[in-house]
Order: sequence, then structure tokens, then C-alpha cells
Amino acid sequence: MRATLRWAHADLRSHRGEALFIVLATAGIVSSLVLAMALFGYATNPWQRIFNQSHGAHVWIHTGRSADAGQLAKLGGVESVAGPYRTASATVESRGARAAVELRGVVAQPRVARPLLSSGRWLDPARPDGVVLEADLARALWAGPGDTLVVPGTPHTFTVLGVADSAEPHFSAGERPGLIWALPSALQHVGGPSGQVIGLRLTHPGDTDYTAQRAVTTLGTGAVTQVSNWQQARGEAQGDNRLLGQVLGLFGLGALGAAALAVHGAIGTRIRGHLRDIAVLKAIGFTPGQVVRIFLVQHVAFASLGALLATTFVQTLGRRIPGPPGEAVRVWQGLPGHTAALVAVPVAVVLFIGATTGVAAWRAGRVPPVPVLRAAAPAGERLSRPARMALGLRLPPALVLGWHRAFPRRPRSVATVVRLALPLTLIVVALSAWTTIERFHSRPEQVGLATTLTARADRSLNSTGAAALLARDPQVTAVYPGTEVAALVPGQTATIALRGLGTRHAPYPFALAEGRAARGPDEAVAGQGLLDLLDVRVGDWVRMTVGGRPQILHIVGRSIELENAGRVISTSLDTLRENDPTVRPTLYALRLRHGADPDRVREQLAADGRGHLDVRTASNPADSFSPLRGAVIGLIVVLALIGLIDVLTVIGGTLREGQRDLLALRAVGLSPRQITAMTVTATACTVLAAVLVGLALGMPLARWLIDCQGRSSGIGAGIARGPSLTVLALFVTAAVLGAAALAVVPASRSARRRLADTLSGTA
Repeated sequence: MRATLRWAHADLRSHRGEALFIVLATAGIVSSLVLAMALFGYATNPWQRIFNQSHGAHVWIHTGRSADAGQLAKLGGVESVAGPYRTASATVESRGARAAVELRGVVAQPRVARPLLSSGRWLDPARPDGVVLEADLARALWAGPGDTLVVPGTPHTFTVLGVADSAEPHFSAGERPGLIWALPSALQHVGGPSGQVIGLRLTHPGDTDYTAQRAVTTLGTGAVTQVSNWQQARGEAQGDNRLLGQVLGLFGLGALGAAALAVHGAIGTRIRGHLRDIAVLKAIGFTPGQVVRIFLVQHVAFASLGALLATTFVQTLGRRIPGPPGEAVRVWQGLPGHTAALVAVPVAVVLFIGATTGVAAWRAGRVPPVPVLRAAAPAGERLSRPARMALGLRLPPALVLGWHRAFPRRPRSVATVVRLALPLTLIVVALSAWTTIERFHSRPEQVGLATTLTARADRSLNSTGAAALLARDPQVTAVYPGTEVAALVPGQTATIALRGLGTRHAPYPFALAEGRAARGPDEAVAGQGLLDLLDVRVGDWVRMTVGGRPQILHIVGRSIELENAGRVISTSLDTLRENDPTVRPTLYALRLRHGADPDRVREQLAADGRGHLDVRTASNPADSFSPLRGAVIGLIVVLALIGLIDVLTVIGGTLREGQRDLLALRAVGLSPRQITAMTVTATACTVLAAVLVGLALGMPLARWLIDCQGRSSGIGAGIARGPSLTVLALFVTAAVLGAAALAVVPASRSARRRLADTLSGTA
């Protein structure tokens, strides 16, 4: 044991940098995987907890006033119901913020889909003007218990009694109205009930589509106006946290594979460089198992130290990470499976690295006790014809011989390039992800954000006057009138967003990823989420129901839609008017001059509207991607550490292979500086080949991965963008020059070795 420890200590002293990089790389990998698990748990748990505690409904069905929604309780598979409740649509205002809302008339807290009060109290018959707000709506209105909500255009107000959490789809400005629970009598303040809603809790949650279809059949065609289900609510609640978890998990697993290959290559190179020492250990009595354990225990200790550092960091400081990761860790630490996951992930990483180490160390156990003399000139070492031609052209011998040493046409060289190319490929993918995120900020019009502001006018301002008022501002270059309504898909099992934007004379500039723009009558463009939901393609006709009226549209293009999970179909306002002449603009999308400040324009328009205009800045999904940027930077650092391990392995292997040629090179007149240049050139050429392979694999892989994520989220393919040529050139230059710089010092020392050391090293 003492001899084993002395050997391990001597090996550690001679490979300190490699040991440090292994520890740091393992720490980064474990941190990525643990944070990914925390984000996955956080993305699902809050909504699931609310759904379970509130005994949530699996299907919510909105109907007209005259429908007998109560008979849906008798449908097969329906366990219990919430409602039916009378509803009314309105707009409320608080602290200068406005929001479209749905007032739901209730009295006592229901047993199914029970709102969970987070502050304040429930409705009180003694306070007929009292209401309870859904939590997301309360945050949008900056409202809390005791605040007053104003109904613009009327003298009526509401007093906020409480704020509650709900498992239903949450409020989204411009897409989905917020939810307000109020006494039935309060609905009269906004014109009386305009519809009703009923929630169905099912025996089998997977039967949502079937149950919704049966509900439509039972109530009759045109009675159902909107359908939502628990899968949709859960997906929206998970939001960007699940995406961040997927990115961390994917890159963490990729980095784990790259680290395992790097450790395998490093051990293999060291074994080839210590054949004589290992043979001596065998000769003095070391068994093959003891030799294997020397390498195995050493690298498992490195991996264990890195895993321990990562686990300690996440457990103690993880909650202080800014943004969603820190909040995710804080919530995750209170979940039942937190401790098991916190132990299982580091143990699995250490075992995986240990298994890879064991495979490489097994070769050390097979080294014979008597070292075998190596051939003076292995097959394939003769200069290739291009190398001989390069020497004939009087190119520097050090460069030519260095290039030849990097590619001696052996399988080991190919394996070295492939091993080094893996982390470089993942770095290219990470750079592509960064570029795609940055494009949302720099080129929003290319990702479906052609306009900067959205304005809505109250009833006192007609559409002509509103459009003229908005166009009067010199910073506004285009005003696109539009409207958005909920439409039922064929079979009326789900609700989509039907949007009419622009006119045929001034069409809205949709960002198209496929097909063409909608120009003629009944033509439309649709998001990927809608195409997947209806199982249609560009060129198909689709039929939907809007307020009991059928609407048939021809999909001529696929647009990049960032809202409503891509379940959006868009056409011109003229097309909607042809089907229903009563359609009027309810919103105006505004395009601003280049360089205009959206906040200043918004404030000016709101002032010009004198309270009749609600102007908001269009939400950019890139604003929620800030944590993803930090994750990408961290992953690039981890992958760079793994790449450093591989580069050190390449340098060590090049020096070892060049030891036997050192005497011959000196004999033909090469100086130590030229021999050093040979080693540096060989290292740089190997890294350059790996970088080119990484670019060739990373660019298409990044596009495929980003497009797959886009399709799964409903945005669709076509949003991926690779790094610019300048960034790629800097990446290649940094990798090659960095590897060359790392090789200078060890190559210089090797070139100046004494002849006696060189002779002993080639034995």
C-alpha cells in the first residue's frame, strides 16, 4: 500500500494541471446535471402542487348563456364538476395598468378547482363589490388586498379582497384574459353575464379530447365557445424553466461523455509513457490488480472531489444563483426526492468516470514484467509524398516534420482527433444557441416580432380615430389594425387563437419559415403548434368555429409564432370581415422607426390618448432567456476545461512519440528551437483538424437540435442561426493558438534534454 501511495503521489506531482482540470470539469458536469434536475422538478412541481391541492379540473368548457352546461356532469368518465358559473368579460384598471378579465360568478369556494388563497380572504356577501384575483393577474395589475379596480368607461369599481392561485391557464396580456372571482350580482356592473363556464374532473385524465368532443355533441353545435385542458395549463406553467433544464441536461450529458473520453485518452497516453515503470512495478511484486487500482483509485478520487465540490456548491449556494435556477433550487430542496437525486447524480457521474478509467487502466495491468523493446521505426513512419515535396520546396523542416508527426496515418491519430473534436463540437453548439438567443434581441422582426408596441382603444374611441391618433406620432412608421379571437378546432376539442392583422393593402409582415404570405381571400399563415395540433401541412384547408360561425381558411405559409405555444392562425382583417361584417379592430400593432425608444413612444401615445388608449410593449421571449445565456457561458467553460485535458494529452503523446527521434533530429542538424517548433506544430495541426471536425459536425447538429426544440415548443423550425464567420474565425484561432502556447514550455524542455536521458527514455 505504501508503494502504491508513493506511486500515485509521484504521478500526481507530474500531472498537477491535468488533475486540476479533471476535478473542475467533473464539478461543472455534476453542477449542470443537478441544476437540470432542479429545474425539471421546479418546472412541474408548483403547478402540480396547486392542481392537486385545489382538486383541479382536467377540462374547462366555455359556453353561451343559453346552453345547459349542467348536463355535462352526467357524461361518462366525469368524476365531478366545478360550476357551471356565469361569466362576463370586462376591462379593469389599477395603478395605471389595464387588463382584459373574465369575471366568474361564484359564492362559496368550490370543492373542485378550488382557488388557493395566497393572501387576503374569500368573497363576502356583505361586500358585494369584493373580488378575488388570480395571482398572475394581480401581479400584472400591481394589485393586492384592499386595492380598488376601476372599470374604464363606467362608474363601477371593485375592491380586491384576496389573491388566489389556480391551476387553470394563467393570464397573458393580449392573449388570454385574467380570472376574477366575484359574486354573481357583481357581473351586472359590467353589463351582465355573457356566457358560462364549467370544469370537468375526469376519472382518466388522458381522455380530455374525447370528453371535450362528447361535451360538444351533448350541448350542440355552436354552444361551446372555448375549450382548455390541464395539459395546456401545465405546459404553459413550465415555461422557460423546462427549456433551461433541457439545455443543462443535454450539455451536461454531452460533457460527461467528453470528459470520460478525455480521461480514457489521458490514462492511455500515460500508460504508453510509463511502460518501463509499470514493468518494474510488476517485477518487484505488484499484481495486475494493484497496477489497475493505482490508476482507478487516483482518477475516482479526482472525480469524487469534483462531485463533492459541485454538490456542496448547489446545496449551500445554489439558492443564491440569480434568476430561475436559484428559485428552482430553493423550491427543489423542499421536494421529497431532493436528497435522493442530490446523491444519485454525483454517484452516477463518478461511477461512469470510474468505469471509463477502469477500461483504460486494464491495459496497464496487462503490461509484461519485462519491457519489450520498441521498433526503431514503426510502420507508416516514412515521410509521405506531400511531406517530401514540401521539403523539396525548401519549406521550414520543423513545420513539415511537425505536420507529418501530427498525422502519421495511424488509427491512434484518428482517435485523438475524434476525442478532441467532441468538446469542440459541443462548444460550437453552445455558440449557436447563444447566437440564436441574441437574434431575438438584434433581429426581432425575423423571429415573429415585427412590431414593437401594441395599442388597444376603449369603446369611446372608434377604429378610424384610434388609427389616426396612433399614426400621428412621428416615431410610428406603420399601424396594423387587428383582432384576436378564440376559435374551436374541428371536433371542438381544443381552442386556438385566430388572429386578423393588417389589411390586403397594408399586410402585416409575418416572419415566414415556409410557404408564402397570405395575400388572397381566405388565405392564412399558421404556427407550428397549430399544424401539429390539427395534423395538417402548408397547402391544406382548415375549418374552425368562431362564435358559432364556421371559418374556412387556406394555409399558404408557416409563420414563426412565439405566443400561445404556436397554436395561432393568422389572416388579414379583411378576410375575417368577409365572414363576419361586424368584426372591428380591437388592437393595433405599431412599428417604430429604427432607434426609437419604445418606452418614450408608449408614454407619449398614452398621453395623447388621454386615457382612451392602453399601449404596451410587445413581449420578447428573449427577455426570459437571460438565465440561458449564463448557462451557455458556464457550459462553454466546462467544455473548455475538458478540451484542455485533451490538449495536454495530445502534447504528452507527441512528446513521448518524439523522444526516440530526438537523437536523429539532432544528428541531422536540427536545433532545440526547431525541435520545439516541430512539437508545437504537431500539436497545433492536431487541434486544427479537431476544430474543423467540430465545426463540420457542430453546425448541422446545432441547427437540428434548436429546430427540434422549436418544433416541440410550437415555435417551429427556422429559428436556428449559427455564429458569424468572425466568431468562428476567433474560435478557431483561439483554439489553435491556445494549444500551441500550452505546448511551448514542455516541448522546449523536452528538446533540451540530456542525451543520457534520451537514451534511457527510448529503451
